[in-house]
Amino acid sequence: MVLAAGLGTRLDPLTRFAAKAALPLAGSSLIERALSWLAREGVTEVVVNLHHRPETISGLVGDGAQFGQRVRYSWEPVILGSAGGPRHALPLLDAGTFLVVNAEPLCEVAIEPLVAAHQRSGADVTLAVVPNAAPDLFNGLVADAEGRVEGRRLRGHAAGTWHFAGVQVVNASVFSPLPDNERADTIGGIYDELFGTGRLRLLPVTTTPYHVGTVREYLETAVAVAHASACDAVIEPGVAHVATSACLRRSVVWSGARIGSNVTLTDCVVAGGADVPAGFEARDVVITPQALAGPGDSVERRHGLALFPIPPRDGVGR
Repeated sequence: MVLAAGLGTRLDPLTRFAAKAALPLAGSSLIERALSWLAREGVTEVVVNLHHRPETISGLVGDGAQFGQRVRYSWEPVILGSAGGPRHALPLLDAGTFLVVNAEPLCEVAIEPLVAAHQRSGADVTLAVVPNAAPDLFNGLVADAEGRVEGRRLRGHAAGTWHFAGVQVVNASVFSPLPDNERADTIGGIYDELFGTGRLRLLPVTTTPYHVGTVREYLETAVAVAHASACDAVIEPGVAHVATSACLRRSVVWSGARIGSNVTLTDCVVAGGADVPAGFEARDVVITPQALAGPGDSVERRHGLALFPIPPRDGVGR
């Protein structure tokens, strides 16, 4: 199961255009990257949960044939959470054990060792984890030498802990007792009841999770995934025009956008078919057509464009 139903509120205004999982990222969306990775790992049956702008995900993925998979969708009229979503999808999953993968963070791990560790330990849940490299920003898990999760530490107190990478093997029995169509979460929710029981385990993996939780993280991840240099731009397929005299540093330009001559942009996202006129300069903003901005938005408006400020990295933990 791929979890893709989130609102992506911290990615606003990008998620006014599409669901988080459908956002373009260096030539391919998050959901397409997740399904391509799962296909390479031999996964052929996938359920994707949907809520916000569902058509933007289903329009990219369809029935999954392009990935060599059968993809079905679990619709959530209200967001059910990281545990309520799998509970609602159990009839479609129709399996005693299955993978649950977050569409974000973007993290590709080897599936077979994770499944083998799960089967070997007899656990109900096995989480793929990496060392918590940012304990002041991310919550962390504490485990014993055998990988049995003993507890959770909140950001600011999470040095020496493990960070969940967004990939896990689970038994359906963990979710089946939950009432359907009611919100429930895993970490910070029902998984906390498994601390110290040996039923919740972790497996360290070698990978680098790319987070796309905020616009700043989206921008940094797009540049990193595209292997762009510090002074390069990420030009998505379908961009209408970029003048050769434009100077775009660490910026992302979406399909349909136009960049005029002598434009200077630094750390910007040009989204939604914006037409940036000649000589325009901006830094640390998302540039959209002005019509996207509502009366309550605190944005700069000029030349028919809305400039949404991109905040610095925040302290919101996971």
